[in-house]
Amino acid sequence: MMEMKAKGNVFRFGDNIDTDVIIPARYLNVSSGEELAKYCMIDIDPEFVHKIHKNDIIVAGKNFGCGSSREHAPLCIKCAGISCIIAENFARIFYRNAINIGMPILECPEAAKEIQEGDSVSVDFSTGVITDENTGKTYQAQPFPPFMQELMQQGGLVEYTKKKLQKK
Repeated sequence: MMEMKAKGNVFRFGDNIDTDVIIPARYLNVSSGEELAKYCMIDIDPEFVHKIHKNDIIVAGKNFGCGSSREHAPLCIKCAGISCIIAENFARIFYRNAINIGMPILECPEAAKEIQEGDSVSVDFSTGVITDENTGKTYQAQPFPPFMQELMQQGGLVEYTKKKLQKK
């Protein structure tokens, strides 16, 4: 299996970032992830999608993705080009939706508290090691089990299932 890694610059958000902040309900009539991505975080930072670059990383506080159970929230983040989200913890439905669509997320309270906006961070999903390239400090998150790494490499649950069925 291919190694799963990410490296990018950090955009920080606080606690209780809910799905209505991630993608406001007024944009939910849009169906494509690419179209949704244009409105990612628009109410909390109208310039967010113009500031981020492919592979950048979101670091957030507690309860990221709370609120309604819409899959649009992790999808718009992924399609905006964010390579992963590191938070103290995630709302359970957001966590599951993120995994289902192949959006890598890691819970690591220490990293979430210490990593600063603009820091360059690298993540090794097979070991769970998060490295702040600016400070040299490393953090240990729970690594993804191999089957979840494979699921994310395939682009999420739907693509993973399609490939499994094709093999039969």
